[in-house]
Amino acid sequence: YRAASAAAEKAGERWTAGSNAWAVAGNLTAHGGALLANDMHLAHGLPNTWYRVRLNWSEGEAEHSFVGVTLPGTPALISGSNGKLAWGITTSGGDWCDLVVLETDPDDASRYLTPGGWRTLERIPEIIEIARAESDTLWVEQTIWGPVWTVDTQGRRLVARWSAHDVEAVNFELMRLETISSVETVSALAGSIGTPGLDLLYADGDGRIGWSVIGRIPRRIGWDGRLPVSWADGTCRWDGYLDAAEQPHWIDPPEGRLWTANNRVAAGSDLAHLGDGGYATGARARQIRDALREMQRPGEREMLALQLDDRALFYGQWRELVLAALDRPGAADDSLRGEYRRIVRDQWSGRAEPGSAAYRLVRGFAWECLDGVYDFLTTPCRVKNPEFRTKWLSYRYAVTWEVLAARPPHLLAPWYADWDDFLLQAVDRVVAYAAREGRLMSDHTWGERNLVRVEHPLVQAVPQLERWLAVPPQSLPGDSLMPRVQQDHWGASERLVVSPGRERDGLFHMPGGQSGHPLSPFFLAGHDAWAEGKATPLLPGKVRHELILRP
Repeated sequence: YRAASAAAEKAGERWTAGSNAWAVAGNLTAHGGALLANDMHLAHGLPNTWYRVRLNWSEGEAEHSFVGVTLPGTPALISGSNGKLAWGITTSGGDWCDLVVLETDPDDASRYLTPGGWRTLERIPEIIEIARAESDTLWVEQTIWGPVWTVDTQGRRLVARWSAHDVEAVNFELMRLETISSVETVSALAGSIGTPGLDLLYADGDGRIGWSVIGRIPRRIGWDGRLPVSWADGTCRWDGYLDAAEQPHWIDPPEGRLWTANNRVAAGSDLAHLGDGGYATGARARQIRDALREMQRPGEREMLALQLDDRALFYGQWRELVLAALDRPGAADDSLRGEYRRIVRDQWSGRAEPGSAAYRLVRGFAWECLDGVYDFLTTPCRVKNPEFRTKWLSYRYAVTWEVLAARPPHLLAPWYADWDDFLLQAVDRVVAYAAREGRLMSDHTWGERNLVRVEHPLVQAVPQLERWLAVPPQSLPGDSLMPRVQQDHWGASERLVVSPGRERDGLFHMPGGQSGHPLSPFFLAGHDAWAEGKATPLLPGKVRHELILRP
């Protein structure tokens, strides 16, 4: 059998950072205040990505305060509440980077064509100092549009035109959220905030909610940005950035709920502005949306419960597909297939919980189907470029499901007799991996795969430090296609639930502790609550230690 099951379990999946955020208007909540929930999904490590902060300060006669998380090295509150406004972010999935095909002079490869005529590539040396060795030099070829990034299969140079390379697209306007009090002000500010393109969810003290895309959005002229094109004659180009009025946003939706989970959230002209930088499968977003619509007068704890939702609703349809394939006469006569069917049929809890072998077996089958369909469809791509990887393609689930529903003969790889055989061979590969070396298939649990490691980077280089610089591995519930996102080395880097003005009722989780010192009692303080999903307060408690900095 092919080793695809092992590959799909570890390296074959499109693991990327993401996040969840949603807001509920005050007229729908238990206490009448708008609720904001945010959990950002990043790689785990010690110290954690975020640093908890509660800051109070005076500005003239005005008193200010905020609570939430900051990113060490930057002065801004990334997610939190200032008492009048609460906000959280997710990766938007929009497209802020284009590839420009460079038209070079056949007689002089250092010259390239622009709307203003021929120009010469600027070569910039980047010196990389290496300890106890000679330094290395990386030569960067720079154009008026950006650096030369790579060469495609046709031998054309491709330039990366990225908004983050522009001075006007990078600033600290995000800090203005710390003193803003209304959703209208946030919406007007969104287009000037110089961050990567992000979805911003926000709620104010009047019970109102809103969504905006923050970060500068390029104004594309001449094409939609989906494919590399030449900008040599000026027909295709960027014409600055969108202004505040054009920036996609939505305030006070009629149903009183907003949610984002790295999914596509816009259509029409808004989608044309945002482009497609690789939106996430909509499974998380749909599960969040449906759960919010079912809630009756929710409060903070209901929001936390949704952040911890590990129901495997998306994989339920894949379970039905595999059981239908195995229920055909003669399909499960093999003892291992029969055992697979029994576990998937009788032990399915509908959740990604550590003790579930059924969940892991269904999930493995789904990934075998994805790889089986895409490996054949993209063979010409790998012939052109052996480094081509299907895992970075968007819509893999949707395309695979459509192919399996239609079963077109011309898209079936020749080593399968028919599409039923395709499904059964997918089961066989999962079974072979699950029952390898005589193991019981019932021991092939999700907790064995989803063994979460939170450790300091030094542990990778010096494993002997694990005792002091790592949390003992934990089997945790959750996966990537449900609200409780959790994988072995990444997942919810924080969980925040707050209603502006009601911070005392707010909730917060974070893997690892607040201190970055491994001998501090606070190095792992709070980690257990994060792992176990126990509600813990957003605001700090009674002062126990005090550090005074004097000039």
